Amino acid sequence: MTDPQSLPDTIDAVQSMLAAQGYVCGRALATVVFLSLKLGRPLFLEGEAGVGKTEIAKAIAAGLGRRLIRLQCYEGLDASSAVYEWNFPAQMVAIRTAEAEGGTTRTGLQEELFSDQYLIERPLLDAMRPDPAGAPVLLIDELDRTDEPFEAFLLEALSDFQVTIPELGTITAPLPPIVILTSNRTREVHDALKRRCLYHWVDYPDFDREMEILRARAPEASEALSREVVAFVQRLRTEDLFKKPGVAETIDWAKCLLALDMINLSPEVISDTLGAVLKYQDDIQKLQGSEAKRLLDEARASLEPA
Repeated sequence: MTDPQSLPDTIDAVQSMLAAQGYVCGRALATVVFLSLKLGRPLFLEGEAGVGKTEIAKAIAAGLGRRLIRLQCYEGLDASSAVYEWNFPAQMVAIRTAEAEGGTTRTGLQEELFSDQYLIERPLLDAMRPDPAGAPVLLIDELDRTDEPFEAFLLEALSDFQVTIPELGTITAPLPPIVILTSNRTREVHDALKRRCLYHWVDYPDFDREMEILRARAPEASEALSREVVAFVQRLRTEDLFKKPGVAETIDWAKCLLALDMINLSPEVISDTLGAVLKYQDDIQKLQGSEAKRLLDEARASLEPA
């Protein structure tokens, strides 16, 4: 269980805490966050890239005043890279120094070399350490990039909130961290790990929710420009694209338009700034010429009163 002190005591309080950090979420997501904090269960978030999975971990950490520890997953990540490693260069210097000075026994040297002094802590071990500010937020980001052996190791580590270092023994968290795992679903994560977690699918927001997000993250944008940007991005997501734009791209695009002192969209402006909202040349190519104008016309039509 996480420390109940300072945690939000209602779902509304969770929404307010996240909103204070510029993170706008619906009641369903706020509910699963509340339950994760209340029950001390890891929270597993799946969804397309750019929909706000990573940002919610940042918002929770900031809202609770806790440290955010991020483990960025990648192909080939193993337990040692995620937990700890020994500072080998410093150990070699210590060995040479001991040899030069003499008087140090082999046992004494070994105990010194494999002590905290030469231990490099990686995210999982760091998250197990006591923290005066309270249990940290451990973000295990893009878990789907790893392979099954790492998932199996993670399952054990999150079950008991402890890790074992052969030279030092087992280290158990005095207070389990607040764990958030994310996945872009490039592959399925094993059911055994999912069963240890509370689960939520983070979807693209509807128009009204995305407007709320843009107001929170780019408040300097005018209402008219924001409405056109959101309506256009919502139309883009209905197109056959290799990678549909996420909320992060909506925010980036709005900020780019503001930097260019734009007050509304035009086909020319869209063509010039598509690299802020689409990240693949094939997708950008589809929006050249009359396609941008067509989508802009449809977006504007959707904004007109019924």
